[in-house]
Amino acid sequence: MNSGSHIHGAKVWSFGDFIDTDVLAPGLYMKSSLKVMASHCLETIDPDFTSKVRAGDVICAGRNFGMGSSREQAAQSLNYHGVAAVLAVSFGGIFYRNAINHGLMALVCADAHLIPAGHAVSINPVEGIVRDLDNDTKYTCDPMPAHLLKMLSDGGLVSHLQKRFAKGTKA
Repeated sequence: MNSGSHIHGAKVWSFGDFIDTDVLAPGLYMKSSLKVMASHCLETIDPDFTSKVRAGDVICAGRNFGMGSSREQAAQSLNYHGVAAVLAVSFGGIFYRNAINHGLMALVCADAHLIPAGHAVSINPVEGIVRDLDNDTKYTCDPMPAHLLKMLSDGGLVSHLQKRFAKGTKA
């Protein structure tokens, strides 16, 4: 499924515009464990999401995915379910940074909203290419810089810094 930074054969979940952080990590569950909070991820949009999403799946969405509050639990909820990447036309700025910080690939893809739910995709974040394997359609996205890919492969910002400091490498 995921070979290094490349993702192959991932099932698509498709969502529209303006998916806010309260839908990803409902405020009602902020004081709960991550397991409890993540069990309510996206339930107001797709009540079956948490029971049917599988590790390695990908979310494709429209404009301003992750808008709203700065809660990092939104990215953590998606990580909890094993979501491999989020492709969106645009992201809420804080969500984008929180996603990367927590090891969740987030790619700006102008046509992400056109990728059908249930299709399988291949993602090459280095080249900025997403291929719909069901209909052989190619989409482009903003390539992910090497330093961010390294951070993702290390599991996010904290793990990345721990590895670098353990090796004595400057941050």
